[in-house]
Amino acid sequence: MYIPAHFAEPRLDELHRVMREHPLGLLVTHGGAGLDVNPLPFAFDPHTGPQGTLRAHVARANPLWQEAVEGQAVMVVFRGAEAYVSPSWYPSKHETHRQVPTWNYEVVQAHGTLAVRDDERFVRGLVATLTRQHEAPEPQPWKMGDSAPEFIDGLLKHIVGIEIILTSLVGKFKLSQNKEARDRLGAVQALEARQQPALAQAMRRTL
Repeated sequence: MYIPAHFAEPRLDELHRVMREHPLGLLVTHGGAGLDVNPLPFAFDPHTGPQGTLRAHVARANPLWQEAVEGQAVMVVFRGAEAYVSPSWYPSKHETHRQVPTWNYEVVQAHGTLAVRDDERFVRGLVATLTRQHEAPEPQPWKMGDSAPEFIDGLLKHIVGIEIILTSLVGKFKLSQNKEARDRLGAVQALEARQQPALAQAMRRTL
């Protein structure tokens, strides 16, 4: 990934924030058939491994887990806030007419090594973790115990766990850091007016 210095994001707390707030990552693997990409919701554990650990599950019918080589290098891409930015939002555009359209975004590339975890205890614990995480905002959070045990047991047999021990995290936050402060503020205000609060908030943190 090409990263100009002004768009590089080295702060771990910010990288972790994107991974937590946007947990649907794109798992990129390379096998005998070439490149493969699987979108998966990940649980992130920042305290295990050199850079943390990602855990997810795939359908047993997915060939990913059978074709995976233990310890192979993989990458997971997490996309944070993103949106189109019009040059008309920059005050300087109306003075000099030297601005062009662009796209602002937050991206984290998580590199690591893959391990397959085809055991019921791991999968059950992972599903419970993901459920607690994503049901938390609900008025009455759903939990696995709401369903009959035999129903859950049957479903768990149809998924396989994967674990990625992270070795590095690479962040690129393209948030108009190369623009004048007044132009950045103009873009923030336009995004807020257009109901794009996530990117507007991310850009405000750079002002």
